[in-house]
Amino acid sequence: MPLVNFRPAPGINKEVTDYTGQGKWTDGDMVRFFQGSAQKIKGWEKFISTTLVGAARDMHNYVALDGTRYNVIGTDRKLYIIEEGNAFDITPLRKTSSSLSNPFTTNATTTVVVTDTGHGATKGDFVTFDSFSAIDGLDMNGEFEIQSIVNTAAYTVTTSAAASGSTASGGGTGNAKYQISIGPEFSVPAFGWGTDTWGAGGWGSPSTTSNVTLEARQWSLDNFGQILVATVLNGGAFEWDPDDGVSTRASAITNAPTASRLGLVSTPDRHILFMGTESTIGTPGTQDDLLIRFSSQEDRNTYQPTAENTAGSLRIADGSRIVAAERSRGQILVWTDTSLHAMQFIGPPFTFGLRQLGQNCGIIGSHAAVDINGVSYWMSQDSFFLFDGSVKKLPCTVEQFVFNNINQTGSENAFAGHNGEFNEIMWFYNRTGSNQINAIVAYNYLEQTWWTGTLSRTTWTDREVYDNPVATEYFEDTVANNEVISGLTDGATQVFLHETGNDADGTAITAFVKSGVVQIAEGNDFAFVSKIIPDIENQAGTLNAKLEFKNYPNNSTSVTKTTSFTDTTDFVSLRGRGREFTVNIVSNTTGTAWRLGTQRFDIQPDGRR
Repeated sequence: MPLVNFRPAPGINKEVTDYTGQGKWTDGDMVRFFQGSAQKIKGWEKFISTTLVGAARDMHNYVALDGTRYNVIGTDRKLYIIEEGNAFDITPLRKTSSSLSNPFTTNATTTVVVTDTGHGATKGDFVTFDSFSAIDGLDMNGEFEIQSIVNTAAYTVTTSAAASGSTASGGGTGNAKYQISIGPEFSVPAFGWGTDTWGAGGWGSPSTTSNVTLEARQWSLDNFGQILVATVLNGGAFEWDPDDGVSTRASAITNAPTASRLGLVSTPDRHILFMGTESTIGTPGTQDDLLIRFSSQEDRNTYQPTAENTAGSLRIADGSRIVAAERSRGQILVWTDTSLHAMQFIGPPFTFGLRQLGQNCGIIGSHAAVDINGVSYWMSQDSFFLFDGSVKKLPCTVEQFVFNNINQTGSENAFAGHNGEFNEIMWFYNRTGSNQINAIVAYNYLEQTWWTGTLSRTTWTDREVYDNPVATEYFEDTVANNEVISGLTDGATQVFLHETGNDADGTAITAFVKSGVVQIAEGNDFAFVSKIIPDIENQAGTLNAKLEFKNYPNNSTSVTKTTSFTDTTDFVSLRGRGREFTVNIVSNTTGTAWRLGTQRFDIQPDGRR
């Protein structure tokens, strides 16, 4: 028989069995499809050497008026500015207790009780002390993570060394500066006093169920000119000006709402929009999850409408809450949990118009959509969608695999990124067994192919401001090292530059792609495979091939044959026999790169028994 060409159709198809997947790739990891061919993804390296506190939930890059590039990262615990390879903590302050007198109580251990009536802190918040005197050999000036809440007037912190003695109410006079409270890593039910309606549950009894959800901490980051605009989910809106320097913290935007679900800047008309915001500005209890409020044009400090300005508000009628918003061509797309809407600048007297575009097409999280040249793509709770003038369900060959294996706890943190070099939209999400992002599903929107894998990135930005895409990964068992914080608990973010080199920051990337079955005579005859002639572009390092033979689809693998080849290999010989076999291409060493062409197999019929 002549040699048999082996070139499955591009893309991963997990909606088929191995048998019905003949002529297809059915599994893979760290392998993308570009220009019709499977190829190992490129590598990544550290963007900055240090790690940041918490899990990154949004990232934004922009260029200031003086040409300085800024990378902004909001985590569930902090807000950072990265300038020229260095990260600076610009987390806004919630409260400052000035001239606090003798607040520290020591007990010859590393635990220090801090007394500050009405501190308003929660466990895990950050506080910075300054101008205090030493107490029992401890310098209490610096930043601390709050370890426990004693009561409304006291909390505890941990020092790096034990106090030399026990002193009640010491430390002299100084200041305590409290950063805005941290948020949950993922949405959780809320328990405790005041978290449900009046009369819910028995008096004085702890709750075992809850109708109230504490949503995961999210940021929405944008820029108004060179001014950073940072909005905390269900919290305040803050600004930071590069002219003030990286040592200056972000501060509340004057007159802006104090409780919004998200914020962004409308361009080119230059309004700041807050969504899911307050009906009475400055009163968080009036937050309406479907209300949109916008500033006056070119004015980030005016939100009360008058006849002389363009400030105003709109309310979406469909859904229970606004979840996400994205600038698109000539409009802003707004997603609720169930629907899609378009917000368009129309000028005075109404400023913006609002129209519904689709129903039953909600979005899974606040960062699960991207817009590419006026076409928007997003991930819902059970499907992928696009909007190109009308809402369409996106055909997907891995849909069941993704949504049958997604972990609903933490799913709201799913993040969509664009990789323009390869025409890819990537959604990073968490599979069953993990509350943290640990997987990727990617779509090539020009070739309409899909791939999946284990690349875990909590945020992603394309190569625009920087020469390479920038992404973040969360390590929940690592302590951040960018700044000195006493008592800091685990959970750190590393920032990476992508599409550079062939390795994962110096270590090997394990990449593979597996085919559906190959057979002759529709599996009626045994096939004897004796030779493989490789066809591989851009190969570096050694590439392995594993052929798994069996006689019937429901049989376990009866014979496995493995071989390897380099860029100088003409052919490899092997002896494998079965009614059908699958092909698994694998690389797992540093420095490897490859792009598959058309492999050829020497396959001979070998009887029916």
